[in-house]
Amino acid sequence: MKRALLYAALLILFLFHNDLWLWNDARLWHGMPAGMLYHIGLCFAVSLLMAAIVRYAWPADIDVEGS
Repeated sequence: MKRALLYAALLILFLFHNDLWLWNDARLWHGMPAGMLYHIGLCFAVSLLMAAIVRYAWPADIDVEGS
């Protein structure tokens, strides 16, 4: 069940990757364009999710020594 939730979260983040709602937004947030700041946050979220996938959903048979 945990593996399925992690992969579903990965799919949701993949769908949020194309931020069409910020494409023409010229505002600056903390000195950066809105789209760039959005993608920085998305990169952090994906990095944390991938670390969780490696920790909790990694197949056990891949870690066998000597194969």
